[in-house]
Amino acid sequence: MRKKFLDENFLLNTGTAERLYHEYAKDMPIIDYHCHLPPAQIAADTRFENITQAWLYGDHYKWRAMRINGVHESYCTGDKSDYEKFEKWASTVPKTLRNPLYHWTHLELQRYFGVNDILNCNTARQVFDHCSSLLQQPEYSVRGLLKSRNVKVVCTTDDPADDLRYHQQMKAENFGISIFPAFRPDAAMNVDNPAVYNAYLQKLELAANASIRTYDDLLLVLQQRHDFFAANGCTVSDHGIEEIYADAYTESEVRSIFSEVRGGKELTATDIRKIKSALLFELAVMDWKKGWVQQYHLGALRNNNSRMMRQLGPDTGWDSIGDFSQARALAKFLDRLDSNDQLTKTIIYNLNPADNELMATMTGNFNDGSVAGKVQFGAAWWFLDQKEGMTRQMNALSNMGLLSRFVGMLTDSRSFLSYPRHEYFRRLICDMLGEEIEKGEIPDDMALVGSMVQDICYNNASNYFGWK
Repeated sequence: MRKKFLDENFLLNTGTAERLYHEYAKDMPIIDYHCHLPPAQIAADTRFENITQAWLYGDHYKWRAMRINGVHESYCTGDKSDYEKFEKWASTVPKTLRNPLYHWTHLELQRYFGVNDILNCNTARQVFDHCSSLLQQPEYSVRGLLKSRNVKVVCTTDDPADDLRYHQQMKAENFGISIFPAFRPDAAMNVDNPAVYNAYLQKLELAANASIRTYDDLLLVLQQRHDFFAANGCTVSDHGIEEIYADAYTESEVRSIFSEVRGGKELTATDIRKIKSALLFELAVMDWKKGWVQQYHLGALRNNNSRMMRQLGPDTGWDSIGDFSQARALAKFLDRLDSNDQLTKTIIYNLNPADNELMATMTGNFNDGSVAGKVQFGAAWWFLDQKEGMTRQMNALSNMGLLSRFVGMLTDSRSFLSYPRHEYFRRLICDMLGEEIEKGEIPDDMALVGSMVQDICYNNASNYFGWK
């Protein structure tokens, strides 16, 4: 029987899958342990003026699709009016068939705004007016949007130089959703461009009220900021890097390399890798000492379009999957920490799907039985957080690890309307398991399989991160 698009059993292709989703997965709370939501907007409980501001500002997924569709940049990041931008997006949506944006767009319109119409140039005005009107209501503030999707915990992504004042404000208010910072020290490692790096170190000095003249000064300041984050509820670090750095180095070499870059000198490729290797290790030890969870997002080849990078800056849609060699350095890095008994709970995400089995087996090398799922193969990320990418990640994890211990989905998003991605993920895992029950590949035991679904949706992350 032909199914209706985006009905209540969307992506659920068996009766057993429907039961798993509706009885076990659907109503589980959400822990979003990695995202890029702006803390300032949560603290202010911002209300967006219209759907464009809530939906298109900062969304490089949509911008990429619009550009591919021949839409001029002025409608993406430029000076066109909010309605003109929305109209161009609406005219692009029909061209996104089979791209996950088509599903996400209509899921978000349904779940937040009750819109069941297909978005296109003919429905654009009506949808814009309807959604924008709702966004004026108090319950459609950013906190209201989070609560409407049963979000219990959000972990933002924050630079060591951040003063965390918005997190401090939200903790004092205790408004019903826990908002935690994550320590993201990428800029403190990014020695590739001396001018940019030294400008960043000035910001870090101001935040710490300390001077950074030497490599040892840098480590002391990073430790201070690490402590400051911990005092403000942080228990998670995150790194967005091309690959793990685990080159051999000596302390004297690293001190000399830092002096050179601090003096404005361009470093050799070898020296860049050495100092990044040293910093990555030291930061991991800081995490271990506090019992934090450390995350490594690996494999993005960023800012490929130099012309547009100069015009618009980073995170505007010019990144892609990279083909970095990941295994040997990752093994060396984790082994060094493990050998010194300094390996904390760790989640590793790959962006290249060719590395799925690599990551699934690598994480198994360092699970020592001290914590269930101590070293995790993380959720399908960025270009892979779509139907095929999520399914491939879960299959690799199932075949070579324990899917039952998986900490599940995250949004990795800058949008407060992105939480139906959790629903999307939950429907996929219920469809996968439901089909296997009906094929006789796993037992027809709804209590067993249903509890596994609930663990992956919420319980595993709650226990792993210690967030209730």
